[in-house]
This record gives sequence, structure tokens and C-alpha cells, in this order.
Amino acid sequence: MEFVQNCQDFEWSNDWKVIVEIFDTIDNLKSLFKQLNVPYLRKVQQKILILNLEKYVWSLQNYIIEKYSKF
Repeated sequence: MEFVQNCQDFEWSNDWKVIVEIFDTIDNLKSLFKQLNVPYLRKVQQKILILNLEKYVWSLQNYIIEKYSKF
């Protein structure tokens, strides 16, 4: 039983690490977008893209939490 718990802890840790890396990547993308001199509509598209990415990662985060809370 302890082995199974350790494996689940390891998997959870890895999944959570990936989620954090994705959020970091989104932050990096935001920073890169700020460096661009683009028209207003492009800026709006960039913001929509970021919001959609964040929304998706939040849903992944919730999935990971739910997945491992069952154990």
C-alpha cells in the first residue's frame, strides 16, 4: 500500500510541476507579447489567446486536483 501511495505522490508531483511550467510559459509569452509593437486588434487577439491558455491550464489544474483527491 505504501508503494502505491509513493507512486501516486510521485505522479502528482510530476503533474503539478508540469502545470507550474505551463503557467510560467504563459507568463513568458505575455512578456514576449509586450515587446511587440502591433496594432490594437492584434493586442486584443494576444490577450484572448492568453486568457484561453490560462483557462485551459486552470481546467487542467482542477483535473489534476480532482484526479489525485480520489486516492
